[in-house]
Amino acid sequence: MGIIKRRYPRIGVYVCHCGQNIGGVINISEVRKYVESLPNVVVAREKKYTCSDIGQSSIARDIKDYKLDRVVVASCSPRLHEVAFREVLDSSGLNPYLFEMVNIREQCSWVHYNDPEKATEKAKDLIRAAVARSSLLEPIEKLKKEVTKTVMVIGGGIAGITSALYLSRIGIKTYLIEKEYSIGGHMAQLDKTFPTLDCSLCTLSPRMVDVKKEPNIELFTNSEVIDIEGYVGNFRVKIKRNPRYVDEDRCIACGECAKVCPVNVPDEFNQNMSYRKAIHIPFAQAIPNTYYIDGEHCLYLTKGACQMCMKKCDNNAINFEQKSKIDEIDVGAIIIATGFQLYDAKNKIEYGYGKYKNVITNLDFERILSADGPTKGKLIRPSDNKKPESVAFIQCVGSRDESANKYCSVYCCMTSLKHALLIKEKSPETKVYIYYIDIRACGKDFEEFYRRVRENGVRFIKGLPPRIDEDPNTNDLLLISEDIDMGRVFKNRVDMIVLATGMVPSPHVDTIMKKLHLAQSRDGFIMEAHPKLRPIDTNIAGVFLAGCAQFPKSIPEVVAQAGNAAIASADIIFRDEIPVEETTAFVDIERCTGCSICVNVCPYDAIKITDEGFAEINEILCKGCGSCSVACPSSAIQQMHFLDSQIKAQVEALLGVSYV
Repeated sequence: MGIIKRRYPRIGVYVCHCGQNIGGVINISEVRKYVESLPNVVVAREKKYTCSDIGQSSIARDIKDYKLDRVVVASCSPRLHEVAFREVLDSSGLNPYLFEMVNIREQCSWVHYNDPEKATEKAKDLIRAAVARSSLLEPIEKLKKEVTKTVMVIGGGIAGITSALYLSRIGIKTYLIEKEYSIGGHMAQLDKTFPTLDCSLCTLSPRMVDVKKEPNIELFTNSEVIDIEGYVGNFRVKIKRNPRYVDEDRCIACGECAKVCPVNVPDEFNQNMSYRKAIHIPFAQAIPNTYYIDGEHCLYLTKGACQMCMKKCDNNAINFEQKSKIDEIDVGAIIIATGFQLYDAKNKIEYGYGKYKNVITNLDFERILSADGPTKGKLIRPSDNKKPESVAFIQCVGSRDESANKYCSVYCCMTSLKHALLIKEKSPETKVYIYYIDIRACGKDFEEFYRRVRENGVRFIKGLPPRIDEDPNTNDLLLISEDIDMGRVFKNRVDMIVLATGMVPSPHVDTIMKKLHLAQSRDGFIMEAHPKLRPIDTNIAGVFLAGCAQFPKSIPEVVAQAGNAAIASADIIFRDEIPVEETTAFVDIERCTGCSICVNVCPYDAIKITDEGFAEINEILCKGCGSCSVACPSSAIQQMHFLDSQIKAQVEALLGVSYV
């Protein structure tokens, strides 16, 4: 009986118009009539939108009425709707892996729109091949594993903080891992946030305090993830905790230690525009609110001298004997919120950043404007501490640039608009110029904010200067650029220039990407599973994205995505069992020679050579990528749902060879 069912399956085929995307090029009726003549096809239908509720319901009815045991849908990319169609089979009592999807949109109508006749013939060929393959599909049993009821969030900026708080408040134990000595990220360095011009830390600081108070959050600062193993629902993580040399439980942040420290070091939090001590606290609202010792600059740790901070501390909080330690945790899901770093403006040597004192970046300017910054909020230029009478902003430094990064960094336009308005509010007489390619103010109230800036007298110049020169006598800056709107060349002399630097991926995410085998987009950020339907998922089940780890975003977008990532993680944690990858590889030990080629090519470390000398695949770690089966010289490895017999039938049918 089983042999008959495999040889003579009952196949239903559904050809989609996809509105005019497919139907506007391919003759769908002709294709459907052709498909009806194919072996084992018992029903063939054309649908306006097969993915719609009506289309999916039609498939479910036909499975019941025609006793279908295979389903083929000819429509768009499997990446878009394959999961949805498999769920239709599953809910109809049919194994979801008895489904085959063929792409006649991206691979046919869209690329052959200028030749409908040939596009129609190609669609017939592709569907014929899919029907042949579907005839040999086999059911695959679902694998399920128990779920560890905890989540790890990597990154303690606003994205990581938001995700952790969402999770903890619905009762989920959450580990929040931050590489710096305090949570807060780049948002903690900002003065105001657009478009409301609220104090950044006034918004952020209460959430940071909530993290400290939340009993379901375990906070790891000055820590880094060094290893991740496992799979969705069951990840094992190693975390390295670096020493602070200050006991967090004993330190009361009195600051007496810093007063006696003889070492002065450029302060990274203030963009190196002021100095800090070797023992210090990152910023006043830091969480944890504990001092730490910078091991690279401490005289005792580098030269065995000093210890003045230890002598001054009445609480005995200084501990030079602290060592790094490794913690291991088990989690069911992971949220990556590793943020970004700013493009290094020194790479644009024509703008003189690092050479001309009065050329600064947007983050430098944030610290100048901040009340607790290096100038205590006074608008002064670095070269002589004088109030600037004119300030120019140059957009797209490191973004929308063929020589740097081609993508738009999203936040830069609004940041410069914010800075320009703050200057005008503090000093209306100051001349402000914004050199731009396009002003991109697309967000709630952003356009109104842009209009407000224009109304305050900020001048917009459409055109970027090719270089910046400095007057060595006055340190003023000279610019020449196009003014496209005015149709002329514009020469300008200003006191200070602010470079709107774009975002680039955080370098600290590389280790995590490698350990989790995450896909990377062309721009270097972590790639999402699907840009429209699964924008927070990654290619690895149970690993989610929040914030600028995926792509540059504004703060409102970051917070929204962080909440979505928390909900997606909770969806896993609240299950008793979780399905894992089913289209895994398997080994024919009679053919295997134990050559280890498969071990070397497997990107998921899912294969090992046993003591008996043949390859063994861990079906939990295997992600079904197929690398091993392709590389195996003895054809000893195959992959479920992609058997040699299935692929051969598909190819033969495509070439017009009978597969019956």
